[in-house]
Amino acid sequence: MLALLHTSPVHVAVFDALRDEAHPGLELRHFVDEALLGRARREGPEAVAGAVRAVLDRAVAGGARAVLCTCSTIGGIAEAAGAAAGVPVLRVDRPMAAAAVARGPRVVVIAALESTLAPTVALIEEEARRAERPVDVRTLLVDGAWARFEGGDTEGYVREVAAATDTITDADAIVLAQASMAPVQQLTTTAIPILSSPRPGLAAAARAAHIVHG
Repeated sequence: MLALLHTSPVHVAVFDALRDEAHPGLELRHFVDEALLGRARREGPEAVAGAVRAVLDRAVAGGARAVLCTCSTIGGIAEAAGAAAGVPVLRVDRPMAAAAVARGPRVVVIAALESTLAPTVALIEEEARRAERPVDVRTLLVDGAWARFEGGDTEGYVREVAAATDTITDADAIVLAQASMAPVQQLTTTAIPILSSPRPGLAAAARAAHIVHG
């Protein structure tokens, strides 16, 4: 069984659909805690380290063979807590970051939450060092889009992010920093590769769960 740690309930259906499409038979168990993101935004990601560890402990106690954190803001905290969890703990955006580095040195990170930018940039730079590749990361914060998401206007949220994405002209890859942005890939007109995290992140976690299970 693969456990998923979310900070928004909207991700449950997204990852269930991806599982049905690409990983049939994989059992998923969802842990949703919206308060984690709110506190991480107010006090910094480190403030939720204990709460994240508690969720990981519950997931492992419930039979999880691996855990995937789908929130970019706290993904690094979850990954760091994995050493004590006893099972692989993955952040959903790491495979996306590696793919961005492979595309070329000019990477633009788009987010609707300011708290997501620094962790995502740090992750991409980490993957660049690991691959021994140069990278120049720029960021674009889509002001106001998150208010639409929180208000339930997910279509408006995605359209606003897509419009901002299409303003970028000089990049080798565009990174959608939040898992909720994945539908943007279907709305943009840019020829620049646009990368999102849910599909590659779930694939990596599914492999980890199966390896441990085997």
